[in-house]
Amino acid sequence: MASISLLNPKAEFARAAQALAINISAAKGLQDVMRTNLGPKGTVKMLVSGAGDIKITKDGNVLLHDMQIQHPTASMIARASTAQDDSTGDGTTTTVLLIGELLKQADIYLSEGLHPRIMTEGFEKARDKALEVLEKVKLPVEINKKNLMEIANTSLRTKVHPQLADLLTEVCVDAVLCIANEKQQPVDLHMVELMEMQHKTDTDTQLVRGLVMDHGARHPDMPKRLENAYILTANVSLEYEKAEVNSGFFYKTATEREAFVRAERDFIDQRVKKVIELKRAVCDGTDKSFVLINQKGIDPISLDALAKEGILALRRAKRRNMERLALACGGTAMNSFDDLQEEHLGYAGTVYEHVLGENKFTFVEDCKNPLSVTILIKGPNKHTITQIKDAIRDGLRAINNTIADKALVPGAGAFEVRAYNELAQFKDTIKGKARLAVQAFADALLIIPKTLAINSGYDAQDTIVKLTVEDRLSPELIGIDLATGEPMKPTDLGVYDNYIVKKQILNSCSIIASNLLLVDEVMRAGMTSLKG
Repeated sequence: MASISLLNPKAEFARAAQALAINISAAKGLQDVMRTNLGPKGTVKMLVSGAGDIKITKDGNVLLHDMQIQHPTASMIARASTAQDDSTGDGTTTTVLLIGELLKQADIYLSEGLHPRIMTEGFEKARDKALEVLEKVKLPVEINKKNLMEIANTSLRTKVHPQLADLLTEVCVDAVLCIANEKQQPVDLHMVELMEMQHKTDTDTQLVRGLVMDHGARHPDMPKRLENAYILTANVSLEYEKAEVNSGFFYKTATEREAFVRAERDFIDQRVKKVIELKRAVCDGTDKSFVLINQKGIDPISLDALAKEGILALRRAKRRNMERLALACGGTAMNSFDDLQEEHLGYAGTVYEHVLGENKFTFVEDCKNPLSVTILIKGPNKHTITQIKDAIRDGLRAINNTIADKALVPGAGAFEVRAYNELAQFKDTIKGKARLAVQAFADALLIIPKTLAINSGYDAQDTIVKLTVEDRLSPELIGIDLATGEPMKPTDLGVYDNYIVKKQILNSCSIIASNLLLVDEVMRAGMTSLKG
């Protein structure tokens, strides 16, 4: 009887073989759910929430976040995989598949009496060897549009329809190249604003080299479209402010009250005058126009004065947009209107308002050297927009990883096949039972090319035999061509994976699989059962 029963009579426990079976069955179950998602030919899953909201996705990260996983082991694997996505932006489905397969392969040897500790030590040796192979096969790349397009396209095709993936690839690469300047390392992806418009179709998604804000001018007489615009970004209140502390004013006569109101109004009017004077100084007699974007409020009287001067004024802009505006248009965000100069102003080629139903959008476009851009996501319904947004986020991360690594790894299962062949030779240099664990690790790696083949409608064994034989004969890496099912060189077709993603997968999968193998007792005090 387990000692836990003495401490808590209601506790449930699973010993040795039963504990292992629980962990392995959980990993297999999760693997079976995720398997069909892998690769560009993977199928999609439809998640329906309790409220009936629909989400259609093949992104492993979204699935694992939104599926309500009850099983403790499965939820641990899911958390590890989503952490993989948080740190590198890709590789969630691969992580789940590899952990499941490592446990499945280990189970074969453990059922024959091999000790889990020997298994985990063999896994460590195999992992170090696989990382060595990864270092050997990584290709240093120049950071140019062609190379970044290839890596982004490989990532995006596993998330959305190929036609849409090709369009998004160009959008993502152009966006990152706009904001990536030589001095700034790493690239700050927050400078790419993702703006949603439920409008038209998904292929109308576009890159705006400037900023799109989700509100418009607040005065009907303000111009709706301006060319050659000076942009003044400010954080100055142009309305009555309430005092920070509770205070009262006492006056004896109506004249005193009038004078008080007049003085308060005059305080605001002086600020508005300074803006109007600057506008006249820089715009009169030229074809230039003037836009004021303010983070605080602007009251109706001030709006009226600005509208008479032909100034387009936006109030209560979001704080994050102020930082982006300064980067997109140039200029300085002003906290006071004292000493306003022309050099404080930014510039945009066109500023116009777009009305969609009840929503207004303001476009600030044609900036000279934008260091902040907007990807305008369009789609006919909410779940399409969400799917595109998740895909774009992964595409941007894939490009960013490449810029940081300055290296890529050939994709289409090529690295896994090469690592399998190298581990098969490495196994012969190891004495004792640990070589069985190396063999198990090598066999587990093949789950990636196998699944890619199955999801594309080809025979798994046939494909693996062809790939492993071809890889032994070729110095270059050989992957699977999903269009024909035949071996091909990924470098010829431009199919690449991120180096950092592969490295992270190898490290995290072997550690989690080892931890799960070393569990010999699972205890849960009451609550629900441990049926594996």
